Amino acid sequence: MLQLQDITLHRGDRLLFDRLNLVVHAGQNVSLVGNNGAGKSTLFEMIRQRLLPEEGDVKLPRTWRVVHLDQEAPATDRPALAFVLDGHAELRNVEAEIEQAADDGNDLRLAQLLQRYEDLDGYRAEANAAKILHGLGFATEEHQQPVQDFSGGWRVRLALAQALMTPADLLLLDEPTNHLDMEATLWLERWLANFPGTMVTIAHDRDFLDRATQYTAHLENGRLQSYTGNYSSFETQLAERANLAAAQAKKADLKRAQIQVFVDRFRAQATKAKQVQSRLKALERLGASAVMQSQSAFEFGFTNAAKVSKPLVKIEEASLGYPDATILQNVSVQLQPGARIGVLGKNGAGKSTLLKTLAGELQLKSGELHRGKHSLVGYFAQHQMELLDDKTSAMKALLKEHGDRFANETAARSYLGGWGFRGDDVYRSVQTFSGGERARLVLSLIAAAQPALLILDEPTNHLDLNMRQALAFALQEFNGAMLLVSHDRHLLRQCVDELWLVADGKIREFPQDLGAYERGDYGEATPQATPEQSKQQPNDRSANLKGETTTSSDPKAPPGSAAERRQNRAQARAATRPLRREIDRLEVEMDALNEEIATLDEKLSDSATYQEDSTTLNTLLTEQGQARTRLADVEQSWLSRQEALEAALAQAEADASDT
Repeated sequence: MLQLQDITLHRGDRLLFDRLNLVVHAGQNVSLVGNNGAGKSTLFEMIRQRLLPEEGDVKLPRTWRVVHLDQEAPATDRPALAFVLDGHAELRNVEAEIEQAADDGNDLRLAQLLQRYEDLDGYRAEANAAKILHGLGFATEEHQQPVQDFSGGWRVRLALAQALMTPADLLLLDEPTNHLDMEATLWLERWLANFPGTMVTIAHDRDFLDRATQYTAHLENGRLQSYTGNYSSFETQLAERANLAAAQAKKADLKRAQIQVFVDRFRAQATKAKQVQSRLKALERLGASAVMQSQSAFEFGFTNAAKVSKPLVKIEEASLGYPDATILQNVSVQLQPGARIGVLGKNGAGKSTLLKTLAGELQLKSGELHRGKHSLVGYFAQHQMELLDDKTSAMKALLKEHGDRFANETAARSYLGGWGFRGDDVYRSVQTFSGGERARLVLSLIAAAQPALLILDEPTNHLDLNMRQALAFALQEFNGAMLLVSHDRHLLRQCVDELWLVADGKIREFPQDLGAYERGDYGEATPQATPEQSKQQPNDRSANLKGETTTSSDPKAPPGSAAERRQNRAQARAATRPLRREIDRLEVEMDALNEEIATLDEKLSDSATYQEDSTTLNTLLTEQGQARTRLADVEQSWLSRQEALEAALAQAEADASDT
C-alpha cells in the first residue's frame, strides 16, 4: 500500500500540509480533489520522492513501479510509435541486450533474453502501442510522424500514451483528460477499468472521476479526508457533513426555489416539455452541487442581451473549411434565441470549423450566411488565452474592452471578484497567470460584452471543479442562445437541450441522449436536408437544424418495415413544424417575462423602494401585476400547444407501431 504519515510542508510562510495522512491500498483507484493551489501536484511530487517532507514519511513497497504522466512530450525526432514504446524501458533494455548477444554470438544468453522478451509480451508490444495511439485519436499514418511535428495538445496525448505503455504498480495521472476529446476520454475510461494496478488521479472532469475512480481523497486546509465512493458520492457526503452558515443555506435554497417555481407550474408536462426537462435535470443536481457552489469563491453570470435578432445566425447550403480544405458540405443551420445546443463529433470531424464559422473567424467557401442585427457573439476558444497581452492585467483588460459598462474601478473590481480575481490579483500581470486564470479572464471579458449568442469551444479545459460548476450554473441562467463543444459530459448534461452530431462532412440532429453517444449508439441521427429538399421547404423555419424534412422524395419503403416507420416519424415531425415553431416563440417570451418579473420583485424587496414617493411604488406594483398576468396567459398558450404537439406525436408513434 501507499502510506503518507503525518506529512508537514511549508511553501514560504504558508503551511501547505499540516500532519497530512493518506492510505491507498493496492488495486484502489483514487481521485485526489481540492481547490487550485491546495497542493495536489506537490503531493504527487512527494509520492514520486522528488520532494521530501519537512516532517513525516512517504512509504511505498520497494517492488512498486511508479509511473507519472508528464504534461508534455519532449520535442524529439523519434516517431510517435517508437516514443510510446520507449515507455517500456525494461523491454527496450532487453531489445538492446538481444542485439548485443546476437552480435557476440552468445547463443545461451540470446536464448535467455528471447524468453525474457516473450515474458514481457514483447512480440505484441508494437501492436499494443498502436492500439493505445489509436484509442487516443492518432491516425495510423501519424504513428511514424516525429513527435516534434505534433502540436502541444497532441504531445500531451503522446505523453499519456507513453505512460499507459509503461508497466506500473502505481499510476499517477495529473489532468489526463485536459487535451482529450470525448471519444479519447471514453476510451481512456475503458482502458483504466482494466488496469490491474493502483491509480491516483487529479482531474477536473467529474464524469471521468465518477467512472474511473471508486475512492476520493479531499485535500483542504493542509489535510486529507478520505471518502469511499466516486466524486458524486464524495460531493453528497461532503454536503451532508457541512455545517453551512445561514447565508450559505439561503443562497442554495433561493437557487432551488427559482427552478422549482417553473417545475411546479408545468410538472404535468415534465415527461415531454424540453424546458421543464432541462430544469428538472438541473433541480436533481442542485442538492449537493448547490451546497458546494454556495461555498464557492465564484459568483458570476452572463447578462442577457437587451435585444436579440431572430434568427441570430443562418447558414444556407454552404461549404465550410479552410482555403486548402473543405471540411463540411451542404450545411444549412440556423440559431434561434434561446437555443441550447451541444455539438458532438470525433476529433477532426469539423466541430471547431463550424464554431469558427458561426463566430465569424472563418469565411464560407460557398453558400450564404446571414447574421441578425442584434446577434452579438461571445466566442471562447483555446487560442484566445494565448492572445491575451502578457503585460496587461485583469483590470486593464476589462476596462480597455468594456470600460463603458462600469461606473468606476470599484464596480470593475467587484465584477472581477465574482470571477475569482480578488485583492491585488486584479492588477497582477497576465504573464503570471495559470491556464485556469487565463480561461477565467477570457470568459469574464465575454460575459461583460452581454452577448446574444455564446459559442464555447472546450471552455472547461483549464478550470477546476468548483469553477466548472459555477460556469454550469451561470450558463443555466443565461437566456441567450448557446452552442457548446465540450468533452465535459456533466456540463453538457446540465446546460444543453439538444444535440448536433458532426460526422462524415455533415451536420446532423442527434435525437438520442448523451448516454447513447457514449455507448456508440448513434441510432437514427436525422440527416440534413439535401439542397434539392431545402429548396422545397419554406424559408421561415424555427428549427435550428434544417434536418426535419419529409421523406416524400425517398422511395416508398415496404409496408411494416423499419424504414417505413422512420418515414412516418419524419413526416410527423414535418407536419408539426409550425406548432413547434410557435412553442419556441412562446418559450422565448416566457423567459423574457420571468426575467422582467424577477427584476421587479428585486426592486420591490428593497426597503429603499418604500421610502420613495408613492407614485414609483404604485408603478412598480402595476407593472408587476401586468407582467404576471401576461405570463399566465403565455403559459396557458404554451401548455395548450404543447399538449397538441404531444397528441400529434403520440398518434404518429401509434400509426408507426400499427404498420
